Amino acid sequence: MTTAAVVGSGPNGLAAAIRLAQAGIRVTVYEASSRIGGGALTSELTVPGLLHDDCSTALPAAVASPFFRSLSLERHGLVWRHAPIELAHPLLGQRTATLFRDLDATAAELGVDGGRWRALFGPLSSRPDALAATAFRPLVSWPRHPLMLGRLGARAVPPATLTARLFRTPQAAALFGGIAAHAFMPLTSLVSSSVGVMLGAMAHAHGWPMAQGGAGALTAALAAELGLLGGRIETSAAVTSTRDIDADIVILTVPPAAALPLMPDVPYQVGRAWRRFRPGPAAYKIDLAVEGEVPWRDEESRRAGVVHVGGTMAEMREAEAAIARGRMPERPFVLTAQPHTTDASRRVGNVVPFWLYAQVPHAWGGDETERILARVEQFAPGLRERVVGMHVRGPAALEAHNAAYVGGDITGGATSLRQLFVRPRLGWLGYRTGADGIYLGGASTSPAAGVHGMSGVAAAECALKDLSR
Repeated sequence: MTTAAVVGSGPNGLAAAIRLAQAGIRVTVYEASSRIGGGALTSELTVPGLLHDDCSTALPAAVASPFFRSLSLERHGLVWRHAPIELAHPLLGQRTATLFRDLDATAAELGVDGGRWRALFGPLSSRPDALAATAFRPLVSWPRHPLMLGRLGARAVPPATLTARLFRTPQAAALFGGIAAHAFMPLTSLVSSSVGVMLGAMAHAHGWPMAQGGAGALTAALAAELGLLGGRIETSAAVTSTRDIDADIVILTVPPAAALPLMPDVPYQVGRAWRRFRPGPAAYKIDLAVEGEVPWRDEESRRAGVVHVGGTMAEMREAEAAIARGRMPERPFVLTAQPHTTDASRRVGNVVPFWLYAQVPHAWGGDETERILARVEQFAPGLRERVVGMHVRGPAALEAHNAAYVGGDITGGATSLRQLFVRPRLGWLGYRTGADGIYLGGASTSPAAGVHGMSGVAAAECALKDLSR
């Protein structure tokens, strides 16, 4: 019987394992940690019983993922929950920008910019299956939906600052800019609109939901599906070399920098491409246990599942430019999430979890906790007085927690025009390592970061295709 080994138990690793098991291959997943999940893990980090998501929390890509949708994971207890407002972007002294799953409701809130918002996202979100089939595959491949590819490409290529000029109000510009800033790249760069366009379209097609009980519920459902197919998972099983793995197929769900030491026989051309693959900026993660609720100045932010603390488009442009230069911005862009607005079970008495990510330069070693909290307190004064527990992971701690986060880079590599196509090699070559039977299938491969599992599935499909030959 054909055997396979998958290194890493994050969403890509579990998706790859499931796809191989569906093809009748005997699969074992090896996880270095004592727990499975990678970027989809939920833990008690502050006070007993209070669940925090270690990395990803709002999961629009998981709901949109063609592969995850095909698995009917609800059979394993997975439940998606939505907040009354999917996303809020507060502005000091001005009206807060809000995004609803309903496109018309969002357009109505944006007033004079409603028509422009609808024109930007409507043609994409109205065909969610075609959007997912186009976006969740290598760009250098035969398009299944050429019209959708054209619409997506035309919106994705311009700099985010240029796309934001479509709007007349600071609310619409900031709302789009905050979504685009998820790309961890300068907002003046080509293709910096790409992530904003994709995540915005997903928001109107599927929302930005959270899994009931935390992101770990998605991992549990995937593991249950793999178990039904006969797959095995071994925890506390670090792999140090592919030479030590006795399997016909090996899929590594790690970035190139982490794959290189695992493959002593990597071909020269592949190794050179992997070494040229640039890492992205780092994340700085703070989890808070907050008594009562986060004291936002505005009611909209209190009701939102995700709140972007970035200020105006100009402020976010300055922050992202500073990070690209290797400097810490005075006013960092902070992504925050409030799981209790989607899932009442996330409360422990009167205490709620509050999830914060700030963007910092790659491998940044400074202590930025106070700077980040001060930035959030501009929009939520008195926050620190309500904090009853705190857990902090800077870039080094993130890498120690998950070896795939090299230098604190949670995105699997810098987002740039070149690296949209070359991840870490062109098109489908990105999954092949040049060594027989060994493949790359993590967030550094297409379609890049996000809890969607499609990178792992594509690597598995490559392995199956090669096996059939």
